[in-house]
Amino acid sequence: MKRIVIALGGNALGNTLPEQAQAVKITARAIVDLIEDGNQVVVAHGNGPQVGIINNAMAALQKVDPTQGITPLSVCGAMSQAYIGYDLQNAFREELLDRGITNMPVCSIVTQVEVDPADPAFANPSKPIGKFMTEEEAADYAAKTGYLVKEDAGRGWRRYVASPKPKHIIEAGAVRALTEDGHLVICCGGGGIPVYRTERNHLKGAAAVIDKDFASELLAEQLDADMLIILTAVEKVAINFRKENEQWLSSMTPEEARRYIAEGQFAPGSMLPKVEAAVKFAESKAGRTALITLLEKARDGIAGKTGTVIHQ
Repeated sequence: MKRIVIALGGNALGNTLPEQAQAVKITARAIVDLIEDGNQVVVAHGNGPQVGIINNAMAALQKVDPTQGITPLSVCGAMSQAYIGYDLQNAFREELLDRGITNMPVCSIVTQVEVDPADPAFANPSKPIGKFMTEEEAADYAAKTGYLVKEDAGRGWRRYVASPKPKHIIEAGAVRALTEDGHLVICCGGGGIPVYRTERNHLKGAAAVIDKDFASELLAEQLDADMLIILTAVEKVAINFRKENEQWLSSMTPEEARRYIAEGQFAPGSMLPKVEAAVKFAESKAGRTALITLLEKARDGIAGKTGTVIHQ
């Protein structure tokens, strides 16, 4: 039996509530396939569109009723974890029962992930969130909130927040205990709620977004998983992507991956963090393997039939 951490990409969740409700049914079938094959599975997921929707909704509420105050991004992240988990756990439970698997409880854990307040990312916020604004709206928004706003690739102005590296999954012990007791656990939604330690034992939410792939990799290490599967929109990783000499890769060593990274082969914010996370996990302990592939190809990827495998 392999212990596998699966990082679901945005295509596994859709972009709206109706899309999500439909997408999780397809996701559940692919994940339960792996469970039927005898694997122990833990599921992490993104929250890109969902946390943005919540952030915009809470900002709109604050305009209508100023007494509500501004909702911290960390709270929006917690909300997104809960409602995505709600759809995922019901879809998983239904699929398990439809296949006659009646002894596997499913649960979602609102997960906090510790970051370092001295992380250089806080000095250079790079992650756009929330709605697009005109320059005038952005200036007014910044004056009222104190948030950093910048132009986003010529499409308008948006709020920017930091994207620090994860240091520790706070609820990893609970995830491990539940998994070992036979539960299917959903956790680390959107990379987890970024928190840092203050006085005594208090964990304070940070205005930041943790990359889901890096958080999933750290979770896999803390759970002593055998395999990390990062699910994305392509079946394999490519070099010279969308060029005449495009080459799809069935496997990479960490050394090969680093060479491709140095060549600029992988797009920042897209394939680059997936490859970096996969390399980190593959090097973290002998025998560990990472796989990057499509959701519907995960079963074939584990069997060595497709996907890009990263191993020492």
